[in-house]
Amino acid sequence: MAIYSCRNLGLPALNLLRVKGMHILQQLMLEERLLRTTSDNWCIINDGTEDRNIVMGASGRPAELLKIDSVLQDKVAVIRRFTGGGTVIVDHSTVFVSFICNKDALPDVQPYPGPIMSWSSLIYDDVFRQVGDFSLCENDYVFGSRKFGGNAQSITKTRWIHHTSFLWDFDVSNMAYLKLPRT
Repeated sequence: MAIYSCRNLGLPALNLLRVKGMHILQQLMLEERLLRTTSDNWCIINDGTEDRNIVMGASGRPAELLKIDSVLQDKVAVIRRFTGGGTVIVDHSTVFVSFICNKDALPDVQPYPGPIMSWSSLIYDDVFRQVGDFSLCENDYVFGSRKFGGNAQSITKTRWIHHTSFLWDFDVSNMAYLKLPRT
């Protein structure tokens, strides 16, 4: 585990925590603690989580989103995160990136999901410029027409968090646990 301080990158002064294989439940608990108990700005990057887990948004309903029999049969853990967003299955091939910021750290970014996502997409556009046709499409990050990153936010009185799960290597068998969400 390493913590760095980033300056002069077009970002607010923030602490960078980079880890590999932190369990997603530990990461979510750390993020919530940092959001609610500190005034520091953070970027957390976690390269994969050891176990396969299903992560649901705060208002997700398991019966509508999960194939419960398959989840129970294979003993796949289901974690409800403290932020909104959809449901995702994560594993060792998922890269997690979270920004936790004070609202005044980015005065040009309104503290609402759309503007926060537009801001983060500018950062990711820079990162993925050499990889492919990256863009923000509605609420997802895509290469061309293929979604590879979903996100969730929580916005408090003075701070916000924006976290993303980038799916780098897709295992089609993991989809056996998820239902297609209603539109």
